[in-house]
Amino acid sequence: MSSSVDFSKGLPSHPEKATLEGKNKFLGFWVFLGGETIMFATFFGTFLGLREGTAGGPTAEELFSLPLVFIMTMLLLTSSLTSVLAMFSMKKNNHKSMLVLMIVTVLLGAAFLGFEIYEFVEYVHHGLGYTTSAFASSFYTLVGLHGAHVLFGLCWITTLIIRYSRSGITLTNAPKFYVASLYWHFIDVIWVFIFTVVYLLGIGGA
Repeated sequence: MSSSVDFSKGLPSHPEKATLEGKNKFLGFWVFLGGETIMFATFFGTFLGLREGTAGGPTAEELFSLPLVFIMTMLLLTSSLTSVLAMFSMKKNNHKSMLVLMIVTVLLGAAFLGFEIYEFVEYVHHGLGYTTSAFASSFYTLVGLHGAHVLFGLCWITTLIIRYSRSGITLTNAPKFYVASLYWHFIDVIWVFIFTVVYLLGIGGA
């Protein structure tokens, strides 16, 4: 079967890995995630080492709002769920359902990003600029890096939706959607660590 042929009849159980190209994308992506994980671990370590260095500026306890961060967390976790459901639809060869769920994923991710921008603006308004203290610099760098990954993921998924909106599910685009979904889950996992290490510890004063 050609990789560009629609497989509406006889759908493979794992279309994302049904071709050598798909398997290579999957393998290459895990290598990429290994590098990303090391990068984020470095920034987490930097933040933990500098979070007490407020230099007389605003502290995490004074600024962080748990209700806002909780809403952001729920938005991102829900977007991860819709991404999972989209992949189930893909494996059932339900192209329309997959696209709808991926669109919902994008909308939820965009809402999360909007709240994050609002959060940063509020912190700056309350005196926490990027150069205010070591805590501020490490916080904005870590959380901002995650936000940049969210933005990249939104652009990636949106591009796939637009490009393959009419083509149906094929052995060519199934691996692309699957890898994009894995990337989105990675972003969600990183946020869970940020939520715990940055916000919960910061609000708790630990």
